[in-house]
Amino acid sequence: MTRDTPLLARYAEGLFWMARYLERAENIARLVDVTQSFESPGREAESWFALVRINADEEDFARLGLAHDAESVKRFYLADHTVPTSVPACLEAARTNARTLRPLISTEMWQQINVFHRDMMAIGDAELHGDRLSRLCARIKQGVQTHTGITEGTFFRDQGWFFYQLGRLIERADQTTRLLDIRYHLLVPAAGEERRVAELTQWGGVLRAAAGYHAFRRIARPGFTARDVVAFLLADGAFPRSVALCVEQIEWCLTQLRSRYGLRGTVGALERVEELRAGLTGRRVDDIVAGGLHQFLDGVQRDLIQLAAEIGTAFFRDWRPLAAEAEAAAEPGG
Repeated sequence: MTRDTPLLARYAEGLFWMARYLERAENIARLVDVTQSFESPGREAESWFALVRINADEEDFARLGLAHDAESVKRFYLADHTVPTSVPACLEAARTNARTLRPLISTEMWQQINVFHRDMMAIGDAELHGDRLSRLCARIKQGVQTHTGITEGTFFRDQGWFFYQLGRLIERADQTTRLLDIRYHLLVPAAGEERRVAELTQWGGVLRAAAGYHAFRRIARPGFTARDVVAFLLADGAFPRSVALCVEQIEWCLTQLRSRYGLRGTVGALERVEELRAGLTGRRVDDIVAGGLHQFLDGVQRDLIQLAAEIGTAFFRDWRPLAAEAEAAAEPGG
């Protein structure tokens, strides 16, 4: 039986984006959950609007004329279908891509995405408060994890599998930096034992939001510091959501596409991966924090955007972000 059937560019692109949108929906739920759990008393509006800033959604938020308060941010990310980064919009985009992929994906994958999509389209304002919000975030995470499990058990391991994995891993690495940034952005420097205990409690919440609390406790020293958490989420080689492990797995997927299927367009992406790895492993965490953690994370996010652009330009029909930039540059005064 032949196994070298070429993968159509539109299928590679659809798999890449379906995985990204689903991973993004899960991580938006994680960000919302950790923000609700540890919003600073007296700084609630700042805590919630930090989520908008870190996702670079200020323009869309302003376009809608929303107030800088908790209720507006919750509705923006969990109930507004017109916001591209909202959970309903991500599920709508994932389902649209899945529809084009019906010849490739399993019936179980398609059915689960449809049920999940229908559930997310029905999110109402009553679910955006207190314990109901926590349950909603848990439901979103469980829906994506169910999709991941069904995909793991039913999706054929050909070229399409590797493009699916690339989308999921790039989005996961990006969202881990945002989860880390949203907490560090709001930290007040520790002053005294009571403040230190409160800070470590909050960092424990970040680890739980990243599904890494128990893994971290297995290797953490007693009396861990914020820097230990930063090192774990950025550079641990065994934690599935660490940026370093995502980058390592991205490299493996690209190498498989090159060696197994002869896709030479991976060269630029592999070079970008090497730059990412060097940035993650070439500096001590203390130096990264001293030099500005936010700036470092922002740089990693830009590198991931460029990595996705390398993949999209090489293999997809039309890498939309680059096409939009070219169109803008061609306009008078662009």
